[in-house]
Amino acid sequence: MRAAAAIVSLAVSGALIVATSACDHGGSASANAHYGDCQVSGHYGEFHLSPRTAGALTVRTTLPAPGWWNGNTPESVKSGYEYCMAANIAYRSGLDRVKVLNTPFPDIVSGKSKDFDLALAQITITPERSEVAEFSEPYLSSTLGVLIRDGDKINESNIREARIGVAEGTTGEEFVKDRLKPTKPVTTYANDPEMVTALEEGRIDAVVHDTTILLAYPQQREGRVRIVGQYRTDQGYGALYPKGSPNRRDVDRIIRQLIDDGTLTKLSAVYLGAAFGQDPAKIPYFTVAASS
Repeated sequence: MRAAAAIVSLAVSGALIVATSACDHGGSASANAHYGDCQVSGHYGEFHLSPRTAGALTVRTTLPAPGWWNGNTPESVKSGYEYCMAANIAYRSGLDRVKVLNTPFPDIVSGKSKDFDLALAQITITPERSEVAEFSEPYLSSTLGVLIRDGDKINESNIREARIGVAEGTTGEEFVKDRLKPTKPVTTYANDPEMVTALEEGRIDAVVHDTTILLAYPQQREGRVRIVGQYRTDQGYGALYPKGSPNRRDVDRIIRQLIDDGTLTKLSAVYLGAAFGQDPAKIPYFTVAASS
């Protein structure tokens, strides 16, 4: 885990580096290169991809995703952990920009989406998803957090009696329905803000979703909601490729570089850790009580 966090680069070696301009690393980026507000590092054009769009890395994600993709539309995204991760992949591949495609999360993980180079959308690697797509090695570990209204008294012993909301097509939905098995119907939502609004308005009592995503909401909603616990999953986020992607091998190598040279650790500190204002390591870990 990242220092004092449940959002962690899985890198266990390599010193933290400061991302600097391309020319400091022996590369020579095109004068037309655009990577938003991201700093890039490594060697420009060290790897050679066969991109869907000439000169661009086409990446699918699901917006909004604050901290990960800072912006509500593809055109407005200029920073964030996964956006800048994509920018560094593009740079090291000799591609001058990142083309962002906003796609419903279920479409990404079900293999319905086509015509992209990779997807970065806080996607947990699972055997089921691996049947319809291919994944990189994990680049972040993940847990499932429990978000409730401030002042409510929901904990690991009574959460099964709560009305729980989950994000459609996620491992959180699977976890709640198959392992937690609440006594009341589970409500699914197409996007995270809608789900958190339902919690605030009392239509549900708790949200179970990736801790890395929920951490942003206590600040955004001015303390009206809070995270009271998290479940261990022993899973991680990976980049998703279309089946048979010709670029998988080289992008895998780039991601390994980004882990080993500390780039992802730096992005985690800059875009995730500083944004949340809460130490995830201090969030209690819940266990799943046996069903009666």
